Amino acid sequence: MPNQTASTAAPAEKPAAPAEKPAVPAEKSAAPAEKQAVRTAAASPSGPAPYVVKDGNKVDNKTLMGWRTWRALACERCHGAEQEGLVGPPLVESMKKLTKEEFHKTILDGRPEKGMPPFSASKMVTDNWEGLYAYLKGRSDGQIKPGHVYALESKK
Repeated sequence: MPNQTASTAAPAEKPAAPAEKPAVPAEKSAAPAEKQAVRTAAASPSGPAPYVVKDGNKVDNKTLMGWRTWRALACERCHGAEQEGLVGPPLVESMKKLTKEEFHKTILDGRPEKGMPPFSASKMVTDNWEGLYAYLKGRSDGQIKPGHVYALESKK
């Protein structure tokens, strides 16, 4: 009978494994479920995305200032022109995992052990970190296209 139990358990585990894969992200932690919610919200114009984007390259003023901060500090030297990663990590992937608070801490304190300098002394960063977060989140969500971004036309 132990063999029958073992052979019965083995087939039960095989069907359970595929069923568990989709369920694992929701059960494993709240973060993956949040990621799904953020992507859905970001895709929705009325969702709580930290940016507003139209046509993939027209953004709200805060996000535009974040992009300008990205460019002025030459972040692409380490993270790549399309945030795909070079010596620094690919931010299009990292921003799927980082919370806004973790991003803020990382940008201000840096990660010197990994080569990321702190930017707490940069007025541009301290003034525009939320816009930088919005820009990078929009890139990570696939809503903002790589390259130059422009201001949304005002409705006058």
